[in-house]
Formats: sequence, structure tokens, C-alpha cells
Amino acid sequence: MKMDSELLHSPAVCLAEEEEADMSDWNLPLAFMKKRHSEKIEGSKALAQSWRMKDRMKTVSVALVLCLNVGVDPPDVVKTSPCARLECWIDPLSMSPQKALETIGANLQKQYENWQPRARYKQSLDPTVDEVKKLCTSLRRNAKEERVLFHYNGHGVPRPTVNGEIWVFNKNYTQYIPLSVYDLQTWMGSPSIFVYDCSNAGIIVKSFKQFALQREQELEVAAINPNHPLAQMPLPPSMKNCIQLAACEASELLPMNPDLPADLFTSCLTTPIKIALRWFCMQKSAKLVPGVTLDLIEKIPGRLNDRRTPLGELNWIFTAITDTIAWNVLPRDLFQKLFRQDLLVASLFRNFLLAERIMRSYNCTPVSSPRLPPTYMHAMWQAWDLAVDICLSQLPTIIEEGTAFRHSPFFAEQLTAFQVWLTMGVENRNPPEQLPIVLQVLLSQVHRLRALDLLGRFLDLGPWAVSLALSVGIFPYVLKLLQSSARELRPLLVFIWAKILAVDSSCQADLVKDNGHKYFLSVLADPYMPAEHRTMAVFILAVIVNSYTTGQEACLQGNLIAICLEQLSDPHPLLRQWVAICLGRIWQNFDSARWCGVRDSAHEKLYSLLSDPIPEVRCAAVFALGTFVGNSAERTDHSTTIDHNVAMMLAQLINDGSPVVRKELVVALSHLVVQYESNFCTVALQFMEEEKNYTVPSPANTLEPCNLTPVRDSPAIPRLRSVNSYTNIRAATTARNLNKSLQNLNLNEEGGPVAFSPGNLSTSSSASSTLGSPDNDEYILSFETIDKMRRVSSYSSLNSLIGVSFNSVYTQIWRVLLHLAADPFPEVSDLAMKVLNSIAYKATMNARPQRILDSGSLTQSAPASPTSKGAHILQAGGSPPMPSASSSSLTNEVPKPPTRGGEQPPTRPPYTPTLGGQAPHSHQFPRTRKMFDKGPSGSEQAGDDADDPGGHKAYMNANLSTGLCDWSAKYFAQPVMKIPEEHDVESQVRKEREWRFLRNARVRKQSQRITQRGVTRLDDQIFINRNPGVPSVVKFHPFNPCIAVADKDSICFWDWEKAERLDYFYNGNPRYTRITAMEYLNGHDYSLLLTATDDGALRIWKNFADQRNPEMVTAWQGLSDMLPTTRGQPSSSAHSLARRVSICLDRSKGQGGAGMVVDWEQETGLLMTSGDVRVIRIWDTEREMKVQDIPTGADSCVTCLSCDSQRSLIAAGLGDGSVRLYDRRMGANECRVMTYREHSSWVVKAHLQKQTDGKIISVSVDGDVRFFELRSPDSVNVLQTVKGLTALDIHPQANLFACGSMNQFIAVYNSNGDVISNIKYYDGFMGQRIGAISCLAFHPYWPHLAVGSNDYYMSIYSAEKRLR
Repeated sequence: MKMDSELLHSPAVCLAEEEEADMSDWNLPLAFMKKRHSEKIEGSKALAQSWRMKDRMKTVSVALVLCLNVGVDPPDVVKTSPCARLECWIDPLSMSPQKALETIGANLQKQYENWQPRARYKQSLDPTVDEVKKLCTSLRRNAKEERVLFHYNGHGVPRPTVNGEIWVFNKNYTQYIPLSVYDLQTWMGSPSIFVYDCSNAGIIVKSFKQFALQREQELEVAAINPNHPLAQMPLPPSMKNCIQLAACEASELLPMNPDLPADLFTSCLTTPIKIALRWFCMQKSAKLVPGVTLDLIEKIPGRLNDRRTPLGELNWIFTAITDTIAWNVLPRDLFQKLFRQDLLVASLFRNFLLAERIMRSYNCTPVSSPRLPPTYMHAMWQAWDLAVDICLSQLPTIIEEGTAFRHSPFFAEQLTAFQVWLTMGVENRNPPEQLPIVLQVLLSQVHRLRALDLLGRFLDLGPWAVSLALSVGIFPYVLKLLQSSARELRPLLVFIWAKILAVDSSCQADLVKDNGHKYFLSVLADPYMPAEHRTMAVFILAVIVNSYTTGQEACLQGNLIAICLEQLSDPHPLLRQWVAICLGRIWQNFDSARWCGVRDSAHEKLYSLLSDPIPEVRCAAVFALGTFVGNSAERTDHSTTIDHNVAMMLAQLINDGSPVVRKELVVALSHLVVQYESNFCTVALQFMEEEKNYTVPSPANTLEPCNLTPVRDSPAIPRLRSVNSYTNIRAATTARNLNKSLQNLNLNEEGGPVAFSPGNLSTSSSASSTLGSPDNDEYILSFETIDKMRRVSSYSSLNSLIGVSFNSVYTQIWRVLLHLAADPFPEVSDLAMKVLNSIAYKATMNARPQRILDSGSLTQSAPASPTSKGAHILQAGGSPPMPSASSSSLTNEVPKPPTRGGEQPPTRPPYTPTLGGQAPHSHQFPRTRKMFDKGPSGSEQAGDDADDPGGHKAYMNANLSTGLCDWSAKYFAQPVMKIPEEHDVESQVRKEREWRFLRNARVRKQSQRITQRGVTRLDDQIFINRNPGVPSVVKFHPFNPCIAVADKDSICFWDWEKAERLDYFYNGNPRYTRITAMEYLNGHDYSLLLTATDDGALRIWKNFADQRNPEMVTAWQGLSDMLPTTRGQPSSSAHSLARRVSICLDRSKGQGGAGMVVDWEQETGLLMTSGDVRVIRIWDTEREMKVQDIPTGADSCVTCLSCDSQRSLIAAGLGDGSVRLYDRRMGANECRVMTYREHSSWVVKAHLQKQTDGKIISVSVDGDVRFFELRSPDSVNVLQTVKGLTALDIHPQANLFACGSMNQFIAVYNSNGDVISNIKYYDGFMGQRIGAISCLAFHPYWPHLAVGSNDYYMSIYSAEKRLR
């Protein structure tokens, strides 16, 4: 026996238990933790793309100036004997001097033509100054703005001088004549490139720079002082765009080694492979390759431009290596300029890197301007030596025996190195050296598939990788590959293009120009393609058609709409989302696509996505339908009917659970409002008239006599924390007074959409949380006005709506917008306020110049056309054509109509429109002058421009977009293949989560130990503090020492171990509503707090109780048809208490209000909501939509809910005393499986125990506690506690329940009904008596009881210390 007890406490057992408990936490789903909840819905900041060459150039003319004077050595150079002789691989002494000169010139031209065959070549052999001048000026004249190359070989003339002169000849070749580089600059102009192959060439580079600087100064002087003699001369060209390549430094002589050509520099620049192989053979290491001689090198088979031959392959490898060295060593912008701007310049510079390597081995340092960092020691040269070695070692057998050539493993090895970089590298590292080689490999069919795969994996690292690849020059390669028909390349190319377009959408034009869109249309239409690749294809097409008419036309012809519509029901949610976005974009402001959509009944097919389980997909569908109705083309009756149908379908999303969807809904409806502006103006005016004539009793006007509230003394109101979601609250106090209940569009209880009719519009209020958009006083319609509009119930006068029948679509949509303006999520209500005010403003402006209801002409019905194209009257002076109107200039105000007898002119809140242009006007109100005119001077333009519908539409649309599409596109820019952080075992996120789960296991284990021993007393006060407001709901965090206390409209967080206040912030509910329930979501992990208010609104908060600002994650209307119970009830801070007291005094059988009650199931992510309604509504937080409405079958409110996910049961206590049990797996008519009617009055709490045989414990106001077995119709046990209960809670683990009563004491009972504690006084608080109890709650695990009382105090009681 003793053995057993020891075992029980051994660490091994504890560990096993903890780990078991841990697993349960790991398996719990998390609510509201998706990207749409944690990120701001906006696109990524566009990176400035510098990869596009804004100024691509060509070298169109080449001057070859050779000063050889064959046979005569210049006086200032003493040559060795033997000496380097070859010029352009020709020995000048092997033929007559003149022939040698011409042959060398012709050869040099051929060598250059290998690199730039299309240029004009002009040779100038042993020239005079005049010949050089003539040559240069004529080439510049023909080249215009393009680049000219000047190649100078000075082997037969003296070295350049320090004064900046090179040498040429006189006519008779008796003298050397100096030619100033300054003159050369003048003749050559810019842009130019200069190649100097002579000794001391560095001198020319230096002089050139000095002269260029001198020119800049002359230009500046001439610009400042026009009378200066310099200004009279023709302006010298600027030399900024000139490039120079020189064979050696200013103090160096060219090498004279007889094994080398005399023009070693020119050979490196124009015949790099030949000279590289010769140099390789001259090294000592070449002896390791037997049988290779200089003669053999001449016989390498193949052509330079055929990559399948040995020579061609070597050339290809050489290009790849030099490109790679340059990309790795040069600054990015210099690399772009020298290696990507001009084909000839790029080739010369690649070869210049070789020249540097070879000539430095002969103590010669080639010079360039712009200067390059040294590259001759770069590691990639070893790869080149290896490639040459492998190639040359095969030569003897290939030539003698004719064996096949084995291709070099170079590219495969470089791809492997790239792959190693990708798989092994750390997060922050230097870019991979091999990137330019990957580019070269795309040219080879052998390695192409692998190269594309690796390139895709590289691009997946993020936008920086895409920018890097584009800067290397990948774009033309992947564009060309779209012409390939190879199926195996499709997934790779689609992935790569999705990555490119996600970062740089400007590529849409290039794709359409090269017919690239057809490639992606075929991928999208291919049913055998996996869904993820079709998703990328449709994303690419969505970018192609985004605000790009050419793209829209091309894709429309490519049948994009039909292809998309076939995929709307694909099981892959991201594909459905992007198909909808793509459709929305192709017909955005493109009417022929809209009509194509109408013919395919696209809008009807999109309706099915409005109830999609994924909020982003619903959003995309709303976006697509919004742009569908938002087309600005002329309207016919047919299209108007379609618009109306779409509008009514959209209106059903008014109570969607996701704010992202509702925001998109406001924008979609705003398109409709812009289209049918005149009709909406009419509706708006009528509503505004109604509202003026209607007085709504304020909800808080009536006070009941039994109000027990002490008046709130001012010190008790602390300053509220500012909350991110309410940045626009100017002060918490004004916020509280904003009354924003709005008329609700109620959908029928069964949950199906119904046709809208006046009867269905209940006068409910949905809370709005935006407390004012930019500035309340700038709005014509304040929240109060909108609130009154919503509550106007005298429909009779609405029937006289001018020209618009009461039940018209416009009235309905106006109501929908009124409802959205009161949305609990600030961004939604802000958007809706903008739309409403935009129309209200226009309606009042249009209506101003004449009385609305006097003119008989107004009774004709409004035509369907959105913007009338009627005639306008515009007088030159700009005054309205009304006899008595003042002709004031219209800066910010409108000419007022003449005041008739005794009438006050209508006043308008100050509102300054901040937009240019003017508004389209309506038939009903012939506008007499342009609305936003600049006064008389501005109106002399042609009357025609009043037609332009751009003005006001821009005002509403510019502000109205949700950024959803750009935000969705971020998915493709971010790494897709990387393990998400939470799944990475080593990540911080994961470690924090492990820590939290260990903490949870510890709390569960330790608390269980205590509750199993049995709690015999519960009156040790461990916390007391004065709360800022009267506590109405209190909730323990399940694992942190943190407690949330809600008063009427704010929430306070306390750390009950340290007894300090952590946070206090405003919940944002309107002033006549109150918080009636709270729940912690994801309490086991990253906690969120849900608050429910008695108008049916639910809000979810994060970042509370730590050092950050609380943020609203989401908010929605959980119950759409609740009336806040404060109307006609005490509106004081002690409302809940007063309500309960009034209930217990008059035993009102449920006549009071329960507010909103909720219960949360973490395991399933379901939220049960009910209250002063006749249904229990179940929300799925994963889908953010209502999944079920269970009719309660009673006529009274639901006062409490308790659910058990294992058995799918919900127990509800009701105001009439009944306790009802529902099985949510059954249909609406048979899901009520049990009704217990033993209580005679309001049920305060009904608790369904979570075990498999768990009972229902219920308690009523009268204090009778009843235990019900689920299968028996009668209670199995009854206990009597105190009467006049105001609050009660049941401990889920410890079999305790606590009752708080209006008689100012708390009684704690065990399950046998024995009182274990009676609490009447605060400990150590001068023996002060406890106030009337307003709320109580047990900790879910510890034996702690939190008590909030009417005197603002919040205290926590626990079991005796020895137990804890």
C-alpha cells in the first residue's frame, strides 16, 4: 500500500500526466488567429524596382584607329629581342607593310563583329589629325544619341603625353603629330566608349577625367553668366556617360613576351577564349595535361556560338563565370550599367575581367573608368581553370581518334552549389554567388528543369530574392520560356511568374505584349493541373487584367470569364478566392466583359460563393459583384434589373460574421450608390425629412423608483486607455454619449434569406463602435441622425417618397447602409458613414436652389439612369438662374434659396468638400451651377464638362477600397515552401507555446489536488480593490493570475496575485447598451477576450493586460434582432443589479431583459449566443458565419446557456423558469429534447456538467437549486438556498456553488446543500459591510471566487491557506 502512495508522487508519473494533459492543449483549435485577424488588410509597400533598364543603349558605330607604322618603331620605346609581334594574330613582318596594315585592320573589325555584328565599322589606318576628326564627327552625327566606340592602337607611335595627348601622323609620315584628348572628346561627344591599347595608357584616362571636369565647370559658368565668352561658343558635350578601357596604368609598359601577341589587351577584349587557352598552356600547371600544345589549341573543334561543341561550351562557361564574378563584386547599379545596358559594352567588360587576370601576371594593370574593384583573384577563376583543364585533356583523343566530346560538369556542379546554398543557408545571408549562372543554365535544355526548380525555390525566399533575380536579368529568359510547349515546365513557370508579379505587377504589359497571358489561360483551363498551380495561374491573370485595359481585352478574347466560372466551385479555397478576384478585375470599368459575364450569368454563379465557409472567398465574391454593378457605362432596363438583383443578394451579407466581408460589402454597395446617385439622393432627402419631423424618446429617459445606485463620484472615473481601434475617439466621454443604434435588416429566424419587406425590418439596434470618423462635425449626418433615421417607424409618410416606391431597392440599400454605419467594427462603420454622407451632402446641395416639395414637377418618377445627361444651364457669370438668389461666389457655400414669409433658411453643419471637379447631378434637381466651382472665374469653361462624371465619383471611390486584393496578393510574395513558424520546433513562437502548455498542465494538476481533498471553507479574502466602474460581469483567466471585470461599457483587468491594475479600456458599445457577458477565447494559449452587449453585438479584443494597446480583432452582430433592455429600465451604473432586483421583487416571469448570453466551446470553435430573442444562434468562428438557429420554443428570454461539446447538447435557462435541453445535431423542429418546468421564476443559472453522465444544475431567483438527470423528466435533487438571488456561479470542478443576494452577503454551498461559508464583511477594510452583489464567478480550476458589488469593490475569496 505504501508502495502505491510513493508511486503516486514519483516524478515519472507526474511527467506522464503532464504530457498527457499537454496533448489536449496541442489539439485544441485556435479561434480568430488567422492572418486576416492579425494583420492589417492592406497590400505590401511596393519595392522600388530598379531592374528595368530605363535607358537601354546600343553601340551603333565603331571607329578603329590603328597607328602601327609597320616596320618603324617609335623612338621612346626600346623593344626586346625577340619581342611580341602579333597584332590581331597576324605577324606584320610576314607581308608588305601596307598589306599588313590593311589585313590587321580587317581582322580587328572581324574580331569586333563577333560581339556586335550590326554596328557600322570605320577603319582609320595610320591617320592624320584631320582624318580622325572627320571620322569621329561623322560617326557621332550618324549615331545621334546612341553609343560610339573609339578603339585606339598606338603601338607605332610615341607614348601618350602628360598633357593629355595621343599621337597620330602627318600626311607624309615624317612626323608624329599630337592629338589632344580634349578635341577627341569634342568630336566623339557622349555617350561613347574608348579603348586604348598602348603603353602608359593610364595617362589618357587621367587626362580624360580632368578635361571632363573642366567641361562641366565651363558649362556651369556659361549657365550662370550668359555674357561670358564661353557662353557664346557652342556648348561642349558633357562627358558623364563615357566609358574607358586602358591596357595599363600611367607608368606601365605593355608586356613584350614573344609568346604573347603585341596587342595582348585587344586580344583579351576581342578573342578571349583563344588568348585564355594560350595563357593556360603557358602556365606551369598545363604540364599536368599531357599532349596539349599551342598548335593543338588552334585545332579545338566547334564554333563559338554553338554551345554543343567544345569551343562553344567553353565560351558559354566563360560568359557565365565572368558575369558571375562581376555580379558578385560590383555594386548593383554599376553592374546594371556595364553588364546589362548595352550588349557590346557588357561583352567588353566581361573580357576586361580576363584581361585583368592575364595582364596582371605580366605586371601590367588594366584600368577602366568607371573603375572596377579587383577581380583577378576571385574564386570562380578556379572553376574556369578546371573547365579548361577538362576540355583540353580530351583534345588529343578527340582529334586523333575522333572520340565523342564529353560535356563539362561545370553547370551541374554550380547548380548543386546553388542547391546547397538554398537548403543549408541561414536566414540572413549574402545572396548566392551562382545566381547569374542559373540564368545561363536556363538556355540549356539539359539542365533547364532543375534550374527552374531551384530558381523557384530561391524566389520563394521573399520579395528581396525576386528583386535580386530581376536585377541579374532573369526577366527576358523566363518571358521567352513561355513560348515553350513542354508540359513539365508549366508548374515551375507558373510558380516563378506568380512570384515575379506579386512583387512587380508592372510586368503585366510585357506579358500581354508577348502573348504570355495565353500560356496562363491554358494552364488555368487544364483540368489535370493541380489546384495550387491553377491558383497561381489565375493570380497571374488577375494581375494582368488589373486596371490594364489591354490586358482585360486580351484575356476577354482568351475566354477568361468562361474558364473562371467553371472553377468557382473548386474545393481549393484559395483558387475560388482568386477566380472571384480575377472576375471582379476583368469587368472592372470594362463593359464588354461585364456583358460577357451577364451572358454567362456570372453574377448568379458568384452568388453561391456568398455563403462560402471561408471568409476570404466570400469577400472576393462580394468584390467581384461590386465591380460588376460598378461599371460606369450607360444603363439599360436590363442591366438595371441585374444591378438590383445583385444588390439584394449582397444585402443579405449585412450580418456576416467577418468584418472583412462587411467592409467589402460597403464598398460594393457604394459602387451601386455612385451608379444610381439621383435615386439615392431622393431616398436620402426623404429620410432626412422624416428624421427632422420625428422625435425619438431617449432610451434613458425613464427611471424606475427601485433604482439603488449611488451616484458615480468623479474620482472613480479613471482615464481610459486609448485603444488602437478607436484612434479617432477624441475623448472617452464624448464617445460614450454617441448614440448609434441603427435599424436592423433582420433576416428571418430560420436563417434562410428572405425577401425584404417593411415588416421584416425590425427596429433593432446594432451597436456601432466607430466613434466618429475623421471629425463628426464635418459630417452632415451625425450618428444621432442616422440613429434616428433607423428608428423612424412611421412608414406611412415614406410611401410618399418622391418617384421611388417605398419598398424600392434604393430604400432597402439605404437601410442596409444605415445599418452598416452602426456596425460594431469601426472600419466598417467608417466606410458606411462616408457613403451615406457623400450622398446626403450631394442631395442637400442639389436640393438647395429650389424648395423640394413645392414644385409640381418633382412628382414624376425617377428614371433608372444613374446620372442624367440632361441639358444644363451654365451662365457665364456663374449665378443661379433664380430671380432672387444672390450671385455669391461659390467657394464653400451654396447660394441660399430666397426665404419665404417667416421661413427660416435651412441651416447646414459646416462641411468642406475636399475634392476637385464637380458632381454628377440628378433629374429631380436640375443643378444650376457646378457644385465645387471656383467662383465666377472658374465657370467660363465650356458647359460640356459638367457631363464629366469623374468629379464626385472620385471622391467616394478614392476613399473606398478595402485593400483586400492587394492583401491577398501578399500570399504569393511571401515564402510558400517555408515551414510556418508555429510548426518549426526551434522557433520562439513554438517555445512560448510549449511553456504555456506546461503552465496549463501545472495549474490543472495542482488545482485538482486541492479540489479532490475537498474545500471546507471559502472565505479567505486574497484580493480587494476598487474597480473604476460598477462590476457587471467578471471572468477569471483560466491559467493566468488575471481577472477581467466589465462595467457598463469598459473592461478592467487586474492581476489578483500582485493586486495591481493591468489595463482599463473602452469596449466601444453605444451609451444605452451594456456589456452582459464575457468569455476568454484560446485561454489555453494566446488569449482573446470576447465581450457581448445587450444589443447583440460581439467584440473580440487582443493585446490587453500587457504593455501594448488593446486592439479589436473582430466584431460582429451576434444577434440581429435584440432590443437593448435598458429602454424603460434604469440606465444607471447599477443597471444589472437593479434589473435583477426588480425581477426578484415582482417575480416578473421573464418580463425583464437578459441582455445577451453566450457560451464558448473551444474544442469545436462554436459560440452559442442567445438572450432577449427566441432562438439560440450558433456561430462557427472558423468560418465566421452563423451555422444554426435553434428555436427556443418559449415566449421568454434565454437567461443562461451551457453546452457540452462531447454530447452536442445545450442547456438553456429561461426567464419563465423553464430549463430546456437541445441536441444541436437534430433538425430545428425536433432538437428540443427536454423541458423542465419545476422552477417558478427566472432561472439565474443552468449548468450542464461536462462528464459523460453529467447532470444539469439549475437555480432560479427564488433560490431553489435543482439537479436534473438528462434522461429523467423530474429533478433528482432539490436544495433551497437564500431567496432574492442576484448572482450565482457553480464551480465546474469542485462541486461548490456560490450565491450572492441583494441582502449584501454571499453564501457558498457544497453539493449537499451545506453552507460552507457566509461572507458579509470585507476583510481588514474597517469591517465594512459588502455592498449588494452585482456579479460572481468561480475560477475554472482553483477554488477562487470573484465577487463584484454595487459599491465598485471587486474582491476574491479562496480556500484556506494551508490547502493552497
